[in-house]
Amino acid sequence: MSLLKMSEHSESEIDTTPLLHDPGEEVSSYSKGQSHVEAASDGVIIEEVALTVSTVDDPSLPVWTFRTWTLGLISCVILSYLNTFFGYRTEPLTVTAISAQIAALPVGHFMAATLPNKIIAIPFTTWRFSLNPGPFNVKEHVLITIFANAGSGFGSGPAYAIGIVNIVKAFYRRSISFVACLLLVLTTQVLGYGWAGLLRKYLVEPAHMWWPSNLVQVSIFRTLHEKDQGEGISRSQFFLMCLVASFVYYTLPGYFLSTLTSISWICLIWPKSVTAQQIGSGLYGLGLGAFSFDWAGMSAYLGSPLVSPLFAIINAAVGFIVILYIVMPITYWGNVYNAKTFPLFSSNLFTGNGQPYNISAIVNDNFQLDINAYNSYGKLHMSTFFAITYGIGFAAITATVTHVMLFHGKEIWNLSRAALHDDHPDIHTRLMRRYPDIPHSWFLILAIAGVGVSIATCEIYKKQLQLPWWAVILACAMASVFTLPIGVLTATANQTPGLNVLSEYIIGYVLPGQPIANVCFKTYGYISMSQAISFLQDFKLGHYMKIPPRSMFIVQVIGTIVAGIINLVVAWWMLTIPNICDIQHLPPGSPWTCPNDRVFFDASVIWGLVGPKRIFGPSGLYRNMNWFFLGGALAPIPVWLLSKAFPRVKWIPLINVPIMLNGAGVMPPATAVNLTSWVLAGLFFNWYVFEYHKEWWQRYNYVLSAAFDAGTAFMGVVLYFSLGINNKTLNWWGNHVDHCPLAQCPTAPGIVVAGCPVF
Repeated sequence: MSLLKMSEHSESEIDTTPLLHDPGEEVSSYSKGQSHVEAASDGVIIEEVALTVSTVDDPSLPVWTFRTWTLGLISCVILSYLNTFFGYRTEPLTVTAISAQIAALPVGHFMAATLPNKIIAIPFTTWRFSLNPGPFNVKEHVLITIFANAGSGFGSGPAYAIGIVNIVKAFYRRSISFVACLLLVLTTQVLGYGWAGLLRKYLVEPAHMWWPSNLVQVSIFRTLHEKDQGEGISRSQFFLMCLVASFVYYTLPGYFLSTLTSISWICLIWPKSVTAQQIGSGLYGLGLGAFSFDWAGMSAYLGSPLVSPLFAIINAAVGFIVILYIVMPITYWGNVYNAKTFPLFSSNLFTGNGQPYNISAIVNDNFQLDINAYNSYGKLHMSTFFAITYGIGFAAITATVTHVMLFHGKEIWNLSRAALHDDHPDIHTRLMRRYPDIPHSWFLILAIAGVGVSIATCEIYKKQLQLPWWAVILACAMASVFTLPIGVLTATANQTPGLNVLSEYIIGYVLPGQPIANVCFKTYGYISMSQAISFLQDFKLGHYMKIPPRSMFIVQVIGTIVAGIINLVVAWWMLTIPNICDIQHLPPGSPWTCPNDRVFFDASVIWGLVGPKRIFGPSGLYRNMNWFFLGGALAPIPVWLLSKAFPRVKWIPLINVPIMLNGAGVMPPATAVNLTSWVLAGLFFNWYVFEYHKEWWQRYNYVLSAAFDAGTAFMGVVLYFSLGINNKTLNWWGNHVDHCPLAQCPTAPGIVVAGCPVF
């Protein structure tokens, strides 16, 4: 199936598409088959967009209302608090903006029904507003959701810079200034917005930059605000039924029967075999035959499987299968890099004899590497799997550049020319021309101010952050260059390779032995690009929903600042919990094990404290991983040549090497059972249902995804505040997740690890 279907529409047919329907006219693309075609000037039609996004707009709807600001800011604060709070748990839970999106609707209608319509004047200004300008409308709802998106870290949890605070205070046991942390959080979160705004012509306005994940929110907005004219169960009824079912069901994997998160039947059959458990464990092994009935785990790392397009799912599945079921068995049982000395699947750091590496023993009083202590203690080792995932990260970056140049280079060049002449915009872009655009000067000022404040922060707090001013400029330059090619992948395939490994590698060579400098550079480089992508994704949502661009800009910036402040305040408070993140000293069953921060800490040691030269350099144990850079750069070329040699074979251009690598590159912290469950669910809904039950798919697919997200998140919150906060747990067989305790054991002769047999 091709997701990009070519149209024979002529230029005149596109130009005659009506710009605006009568607001009173009841139009439903679901029930009427989307009578208005989503088309670009080059004739590309995105079928999913045509089936989901309306071409109806009513410019008279108010957007800057008291309800927007009140509900938006409250949503932002609550989600910022919850996502920071839950981020420290053994099973992190991200409460997405969809939860706030659902909750805001009845409250908005209640405010519209009860608030007076009195006009209030703001003192000393000419500004006036009404507490109740009329019925609660969809555009207010969209802006509230954009606020909530900022609070949910754009669906990925709290601000990335919070990880720096956590590792300094909880892992390295050092002090850091609250003001330095606040400036670090705010600058890294907002910095990328400047150059992102300048790329809207390339990544927002073109029809073929369709941003698949936005269709979930578009679908749910239409479900909640439009009259459903289809037969059978309405979308609103379906959503409510699935939300309640998901809400009730999550009591099982969330509390009563957590083994549903990963069921590894091979481990149950061979409970005393290390090899069988390494093969069967869904959490600590290859996950052969393991499966999950936990939506939170299924959608944790690659997003909802119902959202990603089929070609992206297949590409990710191929990459995941090749790495996990071909490369890993060969390297582990072939004992590459002494693989059997360490666990098969682990992100921890080890000594040469398989024992945990004592990081504090090699850090001096200046928070830098003590070279003599390191040489005495011995070299740092990783599991072979962890080393290979770093190689995959190397390959993903270069493959992304090559892929975009070969498959999208001409398109980007044509877009650059078209942007200057503004030729043949699609229907949504023409509808958006009714609203005042954002001056480029706003983005330039934001970019310059962001870089300036970032440099000042690093110079003023240089002893604590360790990052010189020139490194900030280098990080920003790298992030701005990669925003366009990675934005193209996200906008077309719903996959976003990160710059974390590349940024760590670069600064690790330039500033070795300084762990905080490394993570600060990574955050300025990787997260400023990631935030730029999220900024553009929200702009595309506003584009689909016809929200005035200036309103979008203001909400995004203010929401991000508010969320960053709340993230830091909550993190500062959470870090007062005794022994938080310290697995060895936490009481049994404590949820505060911080798995994501553990990976972040290990990365700071590998790339910052010890440095890539000692690990991946000419004398390093893992120097051969550098060949992945070349392999990634070359891998898309055969695909491109085949697409040119066989232009009639439509599936060849859908082979996407960066997505293959990204599918495998999310491990760890993602595990085998996370990815197998994601792939199976995605294939079922986006192949079988899409092909054979298309009417059902176009009406209910994205609604179902939103309902699962919201129901799971709501119950996760309820379970914590009713049971988890008081440490009320059930200790029985059904709550022993995975049942594969031996999967983490090494198998090399003579290696002694507590709880494991000695071979």
